[in-house]
Amino acid sequence: MSTGLQKCSYMDLRDYQWEVIEPALEGKNIIIWLPTGAGKTRAAAYVCKRHLESLEKSKVAVLVNTVPLVDQHLKNEFSFLQDHFKITAISGDSTEKMFFSDVVKGYDLIICTAKILQNALSSQDEEMHVELTDFSLLVIDECHHTHKETTYNQIMEDYLERKLKGQQNLPQILGLTASLGTGGANSLKGAQDHILQICANLDAEKIMSSEKYKLYLEKHVPQPKKQYNVSLPRFQDPFGEKLKKIMTEIYGYLEVLKLTTKFGTQIFEQQIVELEKEGATRFCQKTRVCASHLRKYNDALLINDTLRMIDAFNSLDEFYQLEKTMKDLQHPAERYLVQLFDGNRTHLLALAQNENYENPNLAVLQQVLQDHFQEEKSSRGIVFSRTRQSAHSLHQWVQDNEAFRELGIKPGVLTGAGYSSHTKHMTQQEQQNVIQHFRKGALNLLFSTSVAEEGLDIPECNIVIRYGLMTNEIAMMQARGRARAPESTYSVLAKANSKEVAREKLNETLESLMNKAIASVQQMSEEEYRLKIAKLQHEAIVIRRVRNAGRKQQRQLHDPGNVLLYCIGCNTAVCHGSDLRKIENMHHVNNNPSFRLYYRASFGHVAVPRQFKDWKPGSSISCNKCGQPWGMEMIYREITLPMLSIKSFVVETPGGRKTYKQWSKVTFDVKEFNYIDYLNSNSLLDI
Repeated sequence: MSTGLQKCSYMDLRDYQWEVIEPALEGKNIIIWLPTGAGKTRAAAYVCKRHLESLEKSKVAVLVNTVPLVDQHLKNEFSFLQDHFKITAISGDSTEKMFFSDVVKGYDLIICTAKILQNALSSQDEEMHVELTDFSLLVIDECHHTHKETTYNQIMEDYLERKLKGQQNLPQILGLTASLGTGGANSLKGAQDHILQICANLDAEKIMSSEKYKLYLEKHVPQPKKQYNVSLPRFQDPFGEKLKKIMTEIYGYLEVLKLTTKFGTQIFEQQIVELEKEGATRFCQKTRVCASHLRKYNDALLINDTLRMIDAFNSLDEFYQLEKTMKDLQHPAERYLVQLFDGNRTHLLALAQNENYENPNLAVLQQVLQDHFQEEKSSRGIVFSRTRQSAHSLHQWVQDNEAFRELGIKPGVLTGAGYSSHTKHMTQQEQQNVIQHFRKGALNLLFSTSVAEEGLDIPECNIVIRYGLMTNEIAMMQARGRARAPESTYSVLAKANSKEVAREKLNETLESLMNKAIASVQQMSEEEYRLKIAKLQHEAIVIRRVRNAGRKQQRQLHDPGNVLLYCIGCNTAVCHGSDLRKIENMHHVNNNPSFRLYYRASFGHVAVPRQFKDWKPGSSISCNKCGQPWGMEMIYREITLPMLSIKSFVVETPGGRKTYKQWSKVTFDVKEFNYIDYLNSNSLLDI
């Protein structure tokens, strides 16, 4: 072979794979850029093998950005290494993450989510803490995510800080990607700057793609046929018009705003979110509550625009049923809004069930699916949609359709595993089960969010549909890469002349721009490239230091004793900032036993699909006065503490009132919870 590398007898690589890994085998930091389906992970596994064999004190971490990839890599591309090395996989569901330091000491190669490594790097717990220098090689899967404040980049910023201080024995870096993107740039210079920034973030000496075997690679990884399946506008939409009429009534009840934006748009949603914040901070419950309900009606209009009318109706109906169950409806505005919906519920349901006015997108989707599953009985397909709700709704639509059953379509749903969402989540085991059923043919059509776009070892599909999506060029390339079967089809399904169609056309242009930008970076002289990367790395560290200093300063703006938290539902002052403590540097609990007077706990425990070292979830909690949900109880070392969601409160400081989405944005310091101090102060410890 031209590379002069000896092939491994039990792990054969293709010529283009040997070509791209050569610098990594020499110990250099590189990015491997190959299309989806070309075997990047397989090539990386061989690099890991050679690395572990050649270095006496070697240890590898393979980092992924989604939970399903952890188990997949262990069972598939890295499985051949288990005969020669000690390998394990750790994700959010794994108990080993709580003793990560011991795991690292006991294994040669660890496959884990990047968040677990980042938590371990920053942990003060001896059983969990590790250093970057404990590893000799980091493999970063889907490395195009190494930018801004992603977990990947936080790890690499730590790496660069150490590198620029002259620290030795830092791990070798191997990045893998099919699509580096343009970073939002629309010029060659801007795209080139983006590519260089990713290279700097990963400390990569070069981007490796196949040049010698490019024709063979293109033949091995064929591109699907692309088609645009567009739908015409609804002839009539009485259901949507009724929703808009109700929203107009709510505006009349508010007696304040002049409507300037169309209902059922993202712009309206942004405006109504600001109105909700304004109502909360002014303690105007009428404004806040009306804005909150208008947002739900707007959500229903957006669902009606994409899915079935009944899906839009159900989203509203479930919201109002929950309002009546969870809230005490003490405020006149809450009672008015519930009565307004109840008074229109029967009419809305009748309109939603009238098939004459159904969404034309669905008729087009049905035709596309019928065409493929009629032609090829062994068809496999994925329909990508924007939200978990849309994935579940489309799945239900297929299940309710007799024509699909006759075609032998067996649908399933694949979505993310985040437990904080109000919509349905999937556990890691459920995700694995769905993928396994799809692989074996028990399912042949998946409705998925973006979780299936990147990296997952999903069987070759002959139809991939992007349903009403408006995303960037990276998501387009990743989704297209799922259509790997011979003569497969990649379909863009959206309304004619829509923003979604325009965005897809733009993505095609941006993909071409990305290719040119990568080529220009690859063609730079070694000296020019090295100087640019060094400059970007120094700038990145300066920016990080300024950002961290700013955040530290922000957290010191106000004395916690001068901070009050009010229930967002009834404006009752319930605690001071000084009553709060942090557990594991992220969970915010109220340390004051008197706080129990302000909330009520539900029966039963909150279901959280993962395990924690020192605590487990208890009951959900809500305001004792108005029923506003506040969070849940945390049972920490047998002590029950209320864990609060910042979104449920208005925070008042000497600088004014504000609402927050994240605790990290507050302007006062929250101390770490001290278990012994708590026991002493509450007379629970005999001395």
